[in-house]
Amino acid sequence: MKTYRMQSLVLVLIAFALGFSEFIIVGVLPDIAKTFNEPVTVVGLLVTIFALVYAFSTPLITMMIGTRSLLKVETWLWLVFILGNVMVMAAPNYPILVAARVITAIVSGVIISIATTFANSLAPLEKRAGLIAWIFSGFSIASVFGVPVGTWISMHFGWRTTFGVIVAVSLVILFLMRGSLPIDLRQGKAQNFSDQFRIFGDRRIYVGMLLPMFNLAATYTFYTYLRPMLAGPLHFGTGAITMLLFIYGLMSLFSNQFSGRLVELGGLHKMPLVYLLQFIGLALLSISLNIRGLALILIMLIGVLMYLLNSPIQLHFIDIATHDYPASLVMASSINSIFSNFGIALGSATGSLLVKTHGLISVGPGGAVYAAVAGILVIWLNRINQKMSPVDLK
Repeated sequence: MKTYRMQSLVLVLIAFALGFSEFIIVGVLPDIAKTFNEPVTVVGLLVTIFALVYAFSTPLITMMIGTRSLLKVETWLWLVFILGNVMVMAAPNYPILVAARVITAIVSGVIISIATTFANSLAPLEKRAGLIAWIFSGFSIASVFGVPVGTWISMHFGWRTTFGVIVAVSLVILFLMRGSLPIDLRQGKAQNFSDQFRIFGDRRIYVGMLLPMFNLAATYTFYTYLRPMLAGPLHFGTGAITMLLFIYGLMSLFSNQFSGRLVELGGLHKMPLVYLLQFIGLALLSISLNIRGLALILIMLIGVLMYLLNSPIQLHFIDIATHDYPASLVMASSINSIFSNFGIALGSATGSLLVKTHGLISVGPGGAVYAAVAGILVIWLNRINQKMSPVDLK
């Protein structure tokens, strides 16, 4: 058990470091812009570039893993991750900084995919959902605690020091990773290179993979403009906004944690109710902006709901690969993170368009449309799982 606890801690720390490196850009944008004399809007594109590179590179690298030791692959990818953050820390100009972020993004998706593959293999059956929930919670912990601390370090010691801290933490994790994770874990052998893509011909996969995208598109249509909403229509001051964003982060952390419990309560079968609540919360948000208390209740409700899908859908993909597509195990583990990033990009772009054309009042109903789509998709997926046998689905 001591070994399992250490392994679990390492997997959560991997997610924390990945989240810290990805999310900290938002906290240090003004400092980077000042260093390189670039507009904040230009530096802000680092977020979009990271998400798109992450989403497109993950399957390409994943399909090259084959039957290699997953620990060895994870180690090399982690070294590249560290290198990317060292390059960010030492970047002499903005183009080098962009290149460094691209390098970091290229490996981040595969790293977390292998981490969840380890979780599926190492955890006892009754603890799989809980461990996967904790791994995804590592990202929330990075957002709630890592980003504020990193921002504080940047304000007092410079943004390069913040990335120095990320590098130091990552080196410690590398040492723990090599000392605790098994070296003999591998995915199944493919008959040929294209076998790894057979999994995408399964209806449980190509319907299921749209769920993370529309799930986060619904939330990020609203979440991208949460701070302007709090400062504008709801008239909160700077101190109150900081506290409310922190509380919202705690709600998202709870959401990740409860997603593991949701697996035990019915998993994907409970998600239609989740999307109904999400739809109602987002749809009512526009008419609640003149009622501060109601608006805050709805905002926190949306925070609680935003990550409940994580554990049920991750185990859905992993179980299908384990039983029917063993050569695609890491690929299956990457689907959630890939399409979550597409969802973030879709939601942010939708929110931006809505705010420009209809104002902040429109982001709630806009997100509600995506929540409705997600609800329809999960009902469809549940019917496929109930009515079709694994053989029929191939």
